[in-house]
Amino acid sequence: MFVDGVRTPFGKAGDKGMYWNTRADDLVVKAIVGLLERNPNVPKDRIDDVAIAATTQSGDQGLTIGRTAAILAGLPKTVPGFAIDRMCAGAMTSAAMMAGSIGFGMYDLAIAGGVEHMGHHPMGSGVDPNPRFLSERLVGEDALVMGATAERIHDRFPQLTKERSDRYALASQQKTAAAYEAGKIQQDLVPVAIRTDEGWGLATRDEVMRPETTLEGLAGLKTPFRPHGRITAGNASGLNDGATAAILASGTMANELGLTPKMKLVSYAFAGVDPEIMGIGPIPATEKALRKAGLMIDDIDLFEMNEAFAVQVLSFLDHYGIDDDDPRVNPWGGAIAVGHPLASSGVRLMNQLASQFTERPDVRYGITSMCVGLGQGGTMIWENPNFNKKAKKA
Repeated sequence: MFVDGVRTPFGKAGDKGMYWNTRADDLVVKAIVGLLERNPNVPKDRIDDVAIAATTQSGDQGLTIGRTAAILAGLPKTVPGFAIDRMCAGAMTSAAMMAGSIGFGMYDLAIAGGVEHMGHHPMGSGVDPNPRFLSERLVGEDALVMGATAERIHDRFPQLTKERSDRYALASQQKTAAAYEAGKIQQDLVPVAIRTDEGWGLATRDEVMRPETTLEGLAGLKTPFRPHGRITAGNASGLNDGATAAILASGTMANELGLTPKMKLVSYAFAGVDPEIMGIGPIPATEKALRKAGLMIDDIDLFEMNEAFAVQVLSFLDHYGIDDDDPRVNPWGGAIAVGHPLASSGVRLMNQLASQFTERPDVRYGITSMCVGLGQGGTMIWENPNFNKKAKKA
C-alpha cells in the first residue's frame, strides 16, 4: 500500500539555483521529516527499513544515504537504511523493493524515496566507463549521452517530429501552470529553508516552470546534441535538484495504525532495451507489468509518465495508440515543466497519481512509468482504493 508521499520543490541545478547552498542529504532529510510530520500515526520505531536512491553516490549523496538520512531525520538508530541506484528510476526501484519486501511478508512498514543534487553532482561526474563498452561495441558512442539517445528515437520513428515534441512540451507547461493555479501540486510539497546571496528564504514551489512558453519560442531553441537536431532545452527535462519520500505499508499494518492508503500496488516490472534508444524502455516494462497484472492497456485510466524527453513519452503513446493530448496522460503536467532530479522522480509520479486517485473514484487503475539510462524502463501499476464502479466517468 502506498500510504503517502511528499517531495521538496525542485530547484534549478547550478550556482544560480535555489539549492546551491543546500546539501543533498539535507534535502532528503527534509522530505522524510515532512512526511512523518503529516503522518503522526506512523511510529518511527516500527519502520522496518529506509531505501533512498541517488544516481551519484558520493559527497553529500554518499555514505549509504538511506541509513544516514534516517539518522539525520531523527529515526531511532534501530531503523536500518540503504542506498539504491537505478539512475532515473532510483526512487521507483526503492518503492518497488520495499513493496516487494512487504508483499513477501518480511516488512510491514517502510520509507522509500530518492534525491539528486545535480548542481553538486553533475550527471556522470566521477564515472569511469569500462573501455570495453566501446572497444567491443557493446554500446554506441552516444549511449551515455541521454539527449543523443533521444535524438535516435526521432531517427527511428520519423512520425515523431520536433513539432509534435514541442507541442507536447507546451502542453506540459500549460497543464502544470493550471495545476499550480488550482493548488493541486503544492499539497505534496515540503517547504525547504534556503540560503542565497540575498539571505535566508523558503523554497515553496518548483523553480524551473516556464508558463510563458510558446510554440514560437520552442521552435527557435538550439539543438545541443546534434546540428539541426530535434531535442532542445524546451522539449526535455532540465538539470535539477530535489528529493522525495513515501511511506509504504502492508494492509494489516495500515489497519492497525489507522492509516488510509492512497494506492494499492498491483504489479511492477523493469525491462532492458538498447542503451542507444533508452527512451523506449517504458514500452516493454509496461507490457511486462500489464501481463503480470492480467490487465490490458485499455484498463488504465491514468498515466503518470516521466517526461525526460517529450519524444520518449510520444513513442510510448504511439505504441499503445494513445493520442498526444489524451487527458489521461500527465493531467497535471510533468518533468518538462517541474524538473527531473534523476533518482527522486519516481515518487513524484506516485504522489501525483495518488492525489488524482483521491479526486477520481471513477478510475480504478493507473500507472507510473519512466525511461532509465543505459537502456531500461520501469512501470508500476496501481489500484485506486477509492474506486467506485458506479461513479460517473470524468
